[in-house]
Amino acid sequence: MKKIPTFKLLIFIGSIAFSNTLYAQTYSFDFSTKPAAQSKAVKTDAIYSTETGFGFENGAQISTTGNGISSAKPFLFSVAVPEGNYRVKLMLGDDDGESETTVKAETRRLMLEKIKTRKGERIEKSFIVNVRRPGIADGGEVKLKQRETGEEQFTWDDKLTLEFNGPRSSVDTISIERVENVPTLYLLGDSTVTDQPGEPYASWGQMLPRFFSADVSVANYAQSGESLASSKTARRLDKVLSLVKPDDYVLIQFGHNDMKAVDVATYKNNLKIYTAALAEKHAQVVLVTQVQRRTFEGTTITNSHKGYPDAVREVAKEENLPLIDLHAMSKVFYEALGPEKSLLAFKPGDGTHHNAYGAYELARCIVEGVRQSKLPLKKFILAQPENFDPAKPDAPESFFIPASPAIVSIKKPDGS
Repeated sequence: MKKIPTFKLLIFIGSIAFSNTLYAQTYSFDFSTKPAAQSKAVKTDAIYSTETGFGFENGAQISTTGNGISSAKPFLFSVAVPEGNYRVKLMLGDDDGESETTVKAETRRLMLEKIKTRKGERIEKSFIVNVRRPGIADGGEVKLKQRETGEEQFTWDDKLTLEFNGPRSSVDTISIERVENVPTLYLLGDSTVTDQPGEPYASWGQMLPRFFSADVSVANYAQSGESLASSKTARRLDKVLSLVKPDDYVLIQFGHNDMKAVDVATYKNNLKIYTAALAEKHAQVVLVTQVQRRTFEGTTITNSHKGYPDAVREVAKEENLPLIDLHAMSKVFYEALGPEKSLLAFKPGDGTHHNAYGAYELARCIVEGVRQSKLPLKKFILAQPENFDPAKPDAPESFFIPASPAIVSIKKPDGS
């Protein structure tokens, strides 16, 4: 196991020992020409290496502004950390001019959206990033697909990676602190939920962190091509069960791939296996019906999922579980856009997988479902944006999230 830097070790006895390596609880980095004494100074040529345990990923084109760094192109900064939840604090802004910074984490999870500062202004922003490993506490590990060690390299690696993006992103300092006492919102599902690794694909799960405060973590264990059965076989459920706490939440959305493999009765039984296992851990399960495919007949979306959405509704009713009816909400969303404009919510030529706009609007549907529920989770929803009506979606023409850099060749998501 490689050595991880112990910058700004606040409490020695609070550090975590793994093998013979001491892991810091808090890491602090300063990009200015006069860094604070308690922080690690980072130069613009500090490329990430296993020896240093921090640095910029290859391809970063950044300049020093005196008080920090700035770039007109996206760049990535990584820090080696163990598995867990981390509160990231950023000081954004620049003395030399205006800035606009969008921040994503790990595999393109949207954390901060277009944070603007005036010349000389500083804004501190915080969020929680979940970092994970394949290993399971009681032995064994998640059976990763080839794509999870390739184009999805940031999902399971030994680093916390931040992407800074925007027309002129500027950052002065980064503080990363391990946190143990925040609730975690786990996601289990398929390609419409997972953290998609590259443009133009995106899923609602990777947009979700943007809508929650720095008092809750979103841990996305969904994966392309998965069904309830295959996700369980791959031990994704076991991994979540090994980590989940009584104050945690688990959102479950499967069905796109299940309907091609098992009948409705088997699907319903498989779903109950999940809910029963999570109930033993006293986790709060929230069931989510399948997001619709773009299947128009005239101006109406048809139900391509047949009886599978009703199966989810039935389990929610039978087990008295909260339900977010994304199947119904996405139908309203697509029909509000219409047959032609709804194309702008999907990857071209694909009626299942969404682009950033479609994923963002669907995440707003999920957030609205939480807001209308009795879940304590809703207290962590950010005030902005306000309530969402899928019948009145954001205009696709005015939507923009900066595209992430192409790290590796991106394949089509598994499943359909």
